[in-house]
Amino acid sequence: MSTLIDAQVAQLRQQFAGADPLDILRAVAAEFAGKAAFSTSFGLEDQVITHLIFAHDLPIEIFTLDTGRNFQETYSTWSKTVLKYGKTIKAYYPNQEEAAALVERQGPNGFYESVDARKACCQVRKVEPLNRALAGKAAWITGIRAEQSANRTGMQLVDWDDAYQLFKVNPLLDWTWEQTWAFVREYGIPHNPLHLQGFVSIGCAPCTRAVKPGEDFRAGRWWWEDQSAKECGLHATAESTAAAETH
Repeated sequence: MSTLIDAQVAQLRQQFAGADPLDILRAVAAEFAGKAAFSTSFGLEDQVITHLIFAHDLPIEIFTLDTGRNFQETYSTWSKTVLKYGKTIKAYYPNQEEAAALVERQGPNGFYESVDARKACCQVRKVEPLNRALAGKAAWITGIRAEQSANRTGMQLVDWDDAYQLFKVNPLLDWTWEQTWAFVREYGIPHNPLHLQGFVSIGCAPCTRAVKPGEDFRAGRWWWEDQSAKECGLHATAESTAAAETH
């Protein structure tokens, strides 16, 4: 990072310290007018942030990455959300030719065969569409919470994302799972019914299972892999990316 960006990150962290998520979102909307976006996968945390943006008419674009392999319950939550708020959620899809080439190369379920094959699938279905979604943006808002995984424990309310060259803001970073649920219930926010069946972190249907009692929040994602490489490439830190490349 440059000295100027370092200073901006430090200033934003100080500004947001102790602030509630709505105040953070309002500040981001004002600071990055027209260039702030929120990525949702319709999980519980994302639904909280979507509610705050839509209910308060904040000028922040909300988008989702439709991988083509989502649970039907996720699509149902998506539909209920746009109906409740009367707002638009922009969808980004995998490049059709790249997705076809991926399936031709490794088959429809080739991601089970190796970490490299799974990452290749994530690259086509998630990472490349995210590149398009974030093009021209200055701030990326996420629903990351620190307790979700060891990798995320080291994240801050505001970080600089070198890969996408923008500020990354995590308004719910310090929230607990219980706190998130309480907010959803208080405001009658649509939520994915899979959460009530033991699914905590919900991604693509072939790559997600319910979490067993005592397991890590991310244990249900890519459960067949080494626990140390459980990111898809969207939110990996430099340290975790380097570690994953050694596996």
